[in-house]
Amino acid sequence: MTRTTRQLSFLRDEQSGEFNGFGATRYRAKEDEIYSGLTEHRNTSELHQSVRGNVPRTPGVYGMVGKTGELIYVGKAKCLRSRLMSYFRDSSDPKAAKIIRHTKCLLWEHQADEFAALLRELELIQRHRPRFNVQGIPGHRRTVYLCLGRGPAACAYLTREPTGKELAAYGPFVGRGRSHEAVRRFNIEFHLRDCPTTTAFHFAEQQELFDSERNAKCLRYELGTCLGPCAGYCSTGQYGIAVQKARAFLEGKDVGVIDALRQEMTQHAKAFRFEQAATWRDRAALMEWLHDKLTFLRTARSKTSFVYPLVGADGECRWYLIHAGLVQAVVRQPKCLATAAATMSMMKDVFANRYNRSTNLERCVDSVLLVTGWFRKREEQRKALLSHRSASGRCSKVLKSLLLPPALAGVESYAEEHQPCVLSDMPA
Repeated sequence: MTRTTRQLSFLRDEQSGEFNGFGATRYRAKEDEIYSGLTEHRNTSELHQSVRGNVPRTPGVYGMVGKTGELIYVGKAKCLRSRLMSYFRDSSDPKAAKIIRHTKCLLWEHQADEFAALLRELELIQRHRPRFNVQGIPGHRRTVYLCLGRGPAACAYLTREPTGKELAAYGPFVGRGRSHEAVRRFNIEFHLRDCPTTTAFHFAEQQELFDSERNAKCLRYELGTCLGPCAGYCSTGQYGIAVQKARAFLEGKDVGVIDALRQEMTQHAKAFRFEQAATWRDRAALMEWLHDKLTFLRTARSKTSFVYPLVGADGECRWYLIHAGLVQAVVRQPKCLATAAATMSMMKDVFANRYNRSTNLERCVDSVLLVTGWFRKREEQRKALLSHRSASGRCSKVLKSLLLPPALAGVESYAEEHQPCVLSDMPA
C-alpha cells in the first residue's frame, strides 16, 4: 500500500480496507447501492489507461487526490468516463492541466442521475474544501446583509453579520459592490439619512432651553434627498413615516417608488431631454435590481417546497423531497406497503418543519441557488413537480391498491393525486 493510499484511510471501509464511496450522504435513497472505484498509478499515462478501462459511463462525482493523500479537487459528471478522459486530452484550460499534474489517485462514485451528482458534488466540496475548487466552499462567497436600523433615525446599511438589534435584516447578498450602490440609492429615494452613527440627531419636537441655530451636516437636505433629522428639520413622526415606507418596499408590499422613477424617465424622454431620462433610468434600474434580489430571497426558501420525481440512469424513479429550498431527503418512488408507509411518514416530518427565518442563510445559500438554478434551466421539468398533498395521495393509492381487493381498489378517486404543485411564486 503506497503512501497516498494509506492517507486515504478516512475514505476507506474499516473492515475491507476498500474504497467504498465518499461517505455518508442525504442525497441517496436507502435502497440504492454504492458503486465506486479508485485507481492509483505512478504516472499520468498509466492513470489515463486505467480511466479508459475502469470508469463507467454513468452520472457521478469524482475526486482527485494529490501526492500527500489530500483531496485536491471534486467534480461531477453526466458521464464519468467522458469527463475524466477529457482531462488527459490536449486542452487550452490551464486549470485542468494543473489539476491532473498534481493528481496521483482518482476516485469516483456513481450517482442515480445528474441532479444527484450536482448535490453530491456540492456536499463533498463543503465537507472536504479541496484547494482547486472555488465555488461551493463555505466562506468563499463574500456575503452581506441589508439592515434597517441604527439609532433613533433609522437608515439602510450593509453588514457582514446582523446583531439582532436592527428593525429588519434582509439577505444575504453576494458581493458588496452593486449592493453598496443600491443601498446608497435606497436611502436617497426614501429620504433617509446616511451619515455616521456618531452624528447627533435633533427632531423638530425636541425643544431646548436656549434656542440655537442648527445646520444640516451635509448637502443632502439642501438637495432634497434627506429629511434632515440632524438639524431638527423633521419630526419623529415624519421620519417614522419615511422608515415605514422604506420597510414596505424591502418587504415587497409597496414598489411605488419604482413606478414613480419610471414615470419621470418617460416624461423626460418624451420632452427629448435624454440625458435627464438616462439619469432617471439608472436610478430606477438600481431600485429594480434591489427589488428583484429581495423578491428572490423571500421566495427562494419559503415557496420552494415540493416533491421532485426524477427517473435515473438505471430506470428507477426517485423522489427528491425539497423543502425551504433544500433537498431534505431522497426516496425511491413507493411501490409496496412498506415503502409507501415509510415515504408518507418521511414527507410528514420533512414538510411539517417550518424553516427558521432568522437562520443565517449564508451556510446554505449555495444549495438553495443550486436547486433554483436547476429548475430555471429546465422549465419543462416544473410540470412534473408534486405538492406534498399530491405525493401523499399517490402513496395512499399504493397503500389502498395493495390492502383492498382489486375490485374495490379503484372505486374511490384521489383528488390529491391530480392536484398540481403551484409554482407561480417560485424564483424564475
